Amino acid sequence: MVQVAVMGHGVVGSGVVEVLMKHAQSIAKRAKEEICVKKILDLREFPDSPYADRFTKSFDDILSDPEIRVVAEVMGGLHPAYEYTKQLMEAGKSVVTSNKELVAQKGAELLAIAQKMNVNYLFEASVGGGIPIIRPISQCLAANDVQEIAGILNGTTNFILTKMIHEQMPFSEALALAQKLGYAERNPAADIEGQDACRKICILASLAFGRHVYPSQVHTEGITQITLADVDYAESWGGVIKLIGEVKMQESGKVQMIVCPMFVSRESQLATVDDVFNGIMVRGDATGDVVFYGKGAGKLPTASAVVADIIDCVKHFKARKYLFWEDGDPNYVEDYLDNSVSMYVRAAVGDHADAEEAIHRVFGKVDFLTRRDAGSEELAFVTLSMPERVIDEKLEELKKSGVTVAGKIRVGDF
Repeated sequence: MVQVAVMGHGVVGSGVVEVLMKHAQSIAKRAKEEICVKKILDLREFPDSPYADRFTKSFDDILSDPEIRVVAEVMGGLHPAYEYTKQLMEAGKSVVTSNKELVAQKGAELLAIAQKMNVNYLFEASVGGGIPIIRPISQCLAANDVQEIAGILNGTTNFILTKMIHEQMPFSEALALAQKLGYAERNPAADIEGQDACRKICILASLAFGRHVYPSQVHTEGITQITLADVDYAESWGGVIKLIGEVKMQESGKVQMIVCPMFVSRESQLATVDDVFNGIMVRGDATGDVVFYGKGAGKLPTASAVVADIIDCVKHFKARKYLFWEDGDPNYVEDYLDNSVSMYVRAAVGDHADAEEAIHRVFGKVDFLTRRDAGSEELAFVTLSMPERVIDEKLEELKKSGVTVAGKIRVGDF
C-alpha cells in the first residue's frame, strides 16, 4: 500500500480525493499498488466530510511522515505552495500538481530539485485540465522537432467569445453570464487579461523546447477590448476571434511567443473549439499538426489528470520519469514587435474616400472589410504580413491623415 497526501481541499483537491476513493480498485490495478489518502491539508474545517479524520492544518504532519511518499499540491498560487513543494521533494517525496502559476514561475528550479533527489515532479493537470498534453509532448511526440504550439488555453475567455460570436452578446453581459455559471471568478482578471493562458503556453514552450520561459517575457493581451463590431468583421473576413497562446521556434534558436486575441480562419481546427473547451495544436516536423481537444478545467477533469500523475509516481519510485528543462535566459524570447504578422485594424475616419486613399498610400495593398450597421465614420481593413513594429509606425503615420485606430487584432496562421 502507498500512502499519499493532498494539499488543498478546494474544487480540484476535493475532486482528487473523490477520484482516488471512488476508483480505488481500478487505480490499484493500474498502479500495481493500493493507493490510500492518509492526510488532507486545509486550514478550513470539514466536519461533515466522510474523510474528516484525515484532515490536518499542519504541513509538518505530511512532511515528517515517512509513510507518505507522494503528495498532490492543489493549493494554487506561489506561496506557500513553492516552499512546501521544495521541502517535500528535498525530503524524498514525489509531488504532483495542477498549479500552473507555480510551474510557470518555478518549474526549472523544482525539476532540478526532483532530479537531484531522484523523485518525480509531475504537472499534467497544469495545462488543459483533463486534456492529456504534457505526456504526449514529452513522450509520444518525442521523435519530432516541435516547430510550433498554438492553442485556446482558457475556457473562461473562450466561453465569453463564443457567446459574443454566436449570440451577439456584448462582452460585459457574456462575462456576467460566465460568472453566474461558475466559469469565471468574481475577480476574473487572470482569465480575461490573458495571464492564465500565458502561464500555460510558458509551460508548454519550456517542455517542448527545453528552456524555461517566464510569463514576464511574453507579451500578453486579454479580450477586454474586443467588441461585437470586431466579431462581425472577423466573420466578414472568414473566421472568428479566439484568445490564442502561441510559441514558434526560430532558426536563431530563440522563440517567438505571444498571448493575444487573433482572427482564426474557419478552415482552422481551432475555429470550431467553442464554449469552455480548450484546443491545443502541436506542429511537429514528422507528424504535422496534432490537435488536443477537451474541457480545460473543472473539478473531475482536472482531478483525473492529477490522479494519473499520482499513479505514474507510484509506478516510477525506482525509475524517475525524465521530465526536465534548463533555466531560462532573458534574451530567449524575441521582441514581439519584430514578429511578422497580418493585422486587422478598425479605424475611425472622416471621409471614407480620403481615408481609403491614405491607407493605400501608407500600407499599399490591404483587404477592406464590411459589416452590417457600420457607421459612416467606421472603416476596417487587414494588412499584408510585415513586422509589427512597421505596422505600428504606419498606423502612427495614418493619424496625420485623420485615420484613428479604434481597435486592432492580429491574424493567426494555423
